[in-house]
Amino acid sequence: MSETVEVDVVVLGAGPGGETVGGLLGKAGVDVVVVEEHLVGGECPFYGCVPSKLMIAGARRAAEGSPDWAHVAQRIRSDATHDWTDTPFAERLVGHGARLVRGRGRIVGPRRVAVDGTTYVARRGVVLNTGTRPAVPPVEGLAGTPFWTNRDIVRLTELPGSIVVLGAGPIGVELAQVLARFGVAVTLVDQAPRLLPRDEPEASRVLAEALAADGVRLVLSAGVDRVAHADGGFVVEVGEETLRAERLLVAAGRTLQLDDLGLEAADVVVDGGALEVDERMRVRAATAGDGGGPWLWAVGDITGKGAFTHVSNYQGRVAVRDLLGQDGPWADYRAATRVTYTEPEIAVVGLTEAQARESGAYAMEVAVGDLGARGWLDETDGVVKLVADTSQGSGVLVGATVAGPAAGEVIGLLATAVHARVPLADLRTMHFAYPTYHRAIETVLWRLPH
Repeated sequence: MSETVEVDVVVLGAGPGGETVGGLLGKAGVDVVVVEEHLVGGECPFYGCVPSKLMIAGARRAAEGSPDWAHVAQRIRSDATHDWTDTPFAERLVGHGARLVRGRGRIVGPRRVAVDGTTYVARRGVVLNTGTRPAVPPVEGLAGTPFWTNRDIVRLTELPGSIVVLGAGPIGVELAQVLARFGVAVTLVDQAPRLLPRDEPEASRVLAEALAADGVRLVLSAGVDRVAHADGGFVVEVGEETLRAERLLVAAGRTLQLDDLGLEAADVVVDGGALEVDERMRVRAATAGDGGGPWLWAVGDITGKGAFTHVSNYQGRVAVRDLLGQDGPWADYRAATRVTYTEPEIAVVGLTEAQARESGAYAMEVAVGDLGARGWLDETDGVVKLVADTSQGSGVLVGATVAGPAAGEVIGLLATAVHARVPLADLRTMHFAYPTYHRAIETVLWRLPH
């Protein structure tokens, strides 16, 4: 028997952004229902950010001569994922005042979400945070094989002797290095001509040299033609070469989970792409629906603004401000950061040189340098690259990349500069402690016009 329940807000999906929305609205006294089919917390704490960083920490010790995969596996299972149960996350969400409903939700009309026979009518609106799942490329033979994704790797208690990793994006390169440092024979394959093709080529070069030093074999500019599994192993045909390994890891990007969500009931058509949202996280194409006015918001990976936990949380806070009738601030991605946690780390803020040139909106200047005195002292290769707009005054940074130890921390200084539009002239007057990695920024700043 069907039931109709009126609430203030329905949140579909309890990944980082959905959890943020539900928790903040609950604490504000809003009657909010959060619908989650799988795990509260989403991909990050169970299959992504958290377990992978435990693996990376273990791999660092392995590179120093102390390999102990059993310790890593135990920490992932017991300390991080609680054996892949979400009780702490669910209890926290409910403790903030939200109602948690387990099941698959689907939009059935403006402001209406159906979950297992119950229709929730949202007086204020619906927030989508349905996230992504591992993408499976249409390679002949792949679908019928027991390939792994990141969701399988984090559950391993024993490592294979050899593996082919398909995909040279952040997930692929991080896991390739981890496995190689634990003694697995790793071959990394991608049709792109370089690692991390979205990032600066200078950073790709540094990382390629580091992976090669760890024993990872790189097969780039090469697409996979066919995959087969027989006699306990994989056969991967790449052009004229045949690769053989015990296991195959598919790390070829992510697929937006927008299928069978009922978007047609909101007059929203995505055609395989992301949902288009405005600065308040309102879905642009959604109709006014019952009661008039906006009623559909989206946060997280499905907005196409960056598949990162910090971006999802940020968008969640923006959506909450709008739902509570507050006056911003609204979404601004100029200084969005991302980090690939290889060794060396690759950290990026804002625009790459290619993105800035493609936009045609800047009087561009670019400068590149190494890690300076600290890099020389530590015998560490790396790069700092700055992208500046010099159209007004002394100019400002619009993007930066750092490849090197602790790059994810060094990028914080540059993210502040991009976010606050700090003039280059002011940046050059700063004190940069000697000898630090961040001091390399000072040298590169002086290579920009002044």
